[in-house]
Amino acid sequence: MKNCKVLLVEDIESEARLVMKHLKRVSGWRFSVDHCDRLDSGITLTTEQRYDIILLDLNLPDCAGIEVCQQMHRAAPNIPVIVLTNQNSVELGTKAMREGAQDYLIKREVDGPLLGRAIRYAIERERTEQALRTSEQRYALAVAGANDGIWDWSLVDNAVHFSARWKAILGYADNEVADRIDEWFDRIDPRDRELFDDALNQHMKGDSSHFECEYRMIARGDDVRWVLSRGLAVRDGSGQPLRIAGSMTDITRRKQAEARLLHEAMHDALTGLPNRNLFIDRLDLALRRFRRDPARMFAVLYLDLDRFKHINDSLGHAIGDELLAQISGRFYSCLRPGDTLARLGGDEFGIVLNDIDGATDAIYVVERLQEVLSQEIEIETHTIYTTASIGIAISSDAYHSSDDIVRDADIAMYRAKKSGHATFAVFDTSMHDQAMFHHQMETDLRRALERSEFVVYYQPIINMDSERVLGFEALLRWQHPSRGLILPDEFIGIVEESVLAGPIGWWVIERACHQLATWQKLFPLDPPLAMSVNVSGKLFFADDMAKRLAVLLEDCEIPRQSFRFEITERVVMDHEDLVLNALSDLRDIGVELHIDDFGTGYSSLSYLQRFKYDSLKIDRSFVSTMSDKVDSSAIVEAIINLGSTLGLKVIAEGVETREQVSRLRAMKCHEAQGFLFSPPLHHDAVSDFMRANGRGKSH
Repeated sequence: MKNCKVLLVEDIESEARLVMKHLKRVSGWRFSVDHCDRLDSGITLTTEQRYDIILLDLNLPDCAGIEVCQQMHRAAPNIPVIVLTNQNSVELGTKAMREGAQDYLIKREVDGPLLGRAIRYAIERERTEQALRTSEQRYALAVAGANDGIWDWSLVDNAVHFSARWKAILGYADNEVADRIDEWFDRIDPRDRELFDDALNQHMKGDSSHFECEYRMIARGDDVRWVLSRGLAVRDGSGQPLRIAGSMTDITRRKQAEARLLHEAMHDALTGLPNRNLFIDRLDLALRRFRRDPARMFAVLYLDLDRFKHINDSLGHAIGDELLAQISGRFYSCLRPGDTLARLGGDEFGIVLNDIDGATDAIYVVERLQEVLSQEIEIETHTIYTTASIGIAISSDAYHSSDDIVRDADIAMYRAKKSGHATFAVFDTSMHDQAMFHHQMETDLRRALERSEFVVYYQPIINMDSERVLGFEALLRWQHPSRGLILPDEFIGIVEESVLAGPIGWWVIERACHQLATWQKLFPLDPPLAMSVNVSGKLFFADDMAKRLAVLLEDCEIPRQSFRFEITERVVMDHEDLVLNALSDLRDIGVELHIDDFGTGYSSLSYLQRFKYDSLKIDRSFVSTMSDKVDSSAIVEAIINLGSTLGLKVIAEGVETREQVSRLRAMKCHEAQGFLFSPPLHHDAVSDFMRANGRGKSH
């Protein structure tokens, strides 16, 4: 038994009793009825009581006609209303239904079952409508919260509805866009129309579960907005779409953020140029074009700025960054629109030259690049000159990947750098073979250090007047397991370019110190035997170099003045400030400092002004040609005189004849070394050499 509370608004008492009688005859329901004869009273009761149904007469003492229905619905919009009247008017019934009545019954036609059925249906309809209204409100709130535009397109009659928000996304007011489908389709960016049509047609044909597409729309003022449209079609029994509805979301900000992230991922932050990732992508494209059409040749240029680290170290990273930015602009001015310039990292740049006729075109571009680089660059108060070493690799059928051609351009660049500054080299296969040999040598060198394959030989340094041994120069050799004894000319360049320079350099220093300690005890002289070691510039990068050496000399019980560092001018030039600071630290602990190969560098005299050295070593190239070339003899004499003037000792290298000895003595050269006195010796042979020449303890 269902309970139902009824409000009966009827001014005629007999008719009210008849209605109550009908209600008692409705099976399965128990009705509780409140009766009033005025509209105002009924409205008041709805505010005080909760009713399931209102039975309403339209002819009341205080109100009559359709207005009765209107006022009651306004007062109690959520309570279903059934009109009970004696007015059999279709027009009035229609109006009552529009004003919220659930049914319109003629009193004389009503009986118990009819009234019960009407009440049951009215309550159910009201509940359904209320649920629908709640659902619509929930959907409206969700749509408003999502800030999406709504569209609804009938495929039967081509009618379409666009919500106000849909129009606002495109910058229009609600009344500025008509409800026509072409208002949508004609605003799609032509670049995305095919993409849009494909996505929509796939869903219409049933090939996709829903319609979804990201595309551009032309908004007010030709502004371009990115939108995401989603939709779902309603189909008939045969699967044909009848209607499709969905949403449109403004995704412009997301697309802009994605574009920024993509740009940042593909471009260098400092110069704004493409980075290595985008460079490889463009190179892949050029390679694919070339495979399709071999006439579309291209070239890769690999550029490395000469001595950029020196500029960075001496002037600061801010100046270095500005230099890179300005150089990027100069490089870019030399290229065509279809070419790609990228910063590959540090001071390295890459260029893809598209649609060239051959190496000549690439070389022409390289010459232009070198020309713009040769012009001075003004940064703050500094005038800077710089050059670049450039490697060139030309497209060919042999290349199957971008990495291969970049590798070969890089190899050619290193060949150019070895040839001198401001040069270029075009890759050939012999360079690759040399690079592979270089790689294998570096691998073998790593193993050599681990397997103790390195040995130190010692060449005596002789007093030119007494020909007494003053000390030794430690010279590195490699006892290769299959190639035998390898001289440093074959591998020292590879060591310098690798991370092995530091470990091998310190290995030589430590071995030389321990050996010197032994010989100073075996052959006590006054002053004690000295040891000279030629070191890599990379050792000077460590802040604790002087401290580490001081500890080593103390552990070996060697007088500090017995140890001598030989430094080439190139080492000082490449890392000027770092090296000079380290030399100052070495000077403070009492180690002697010699300039090796003096006279062969770029600015020998200027470095004598920058720092106080102890000795100059004359390069063997001058000594060996003293007899044949007047210029060489004059240079040797000038170096000796310079040393004398500056209070520096002078050591001649590569002395091989008695004539050279006579000339050097006449020029007042202090010390010498060379095969005339002794070749470099294994440490086991040094003791025999010392004793054979009467320079041992018995002397």
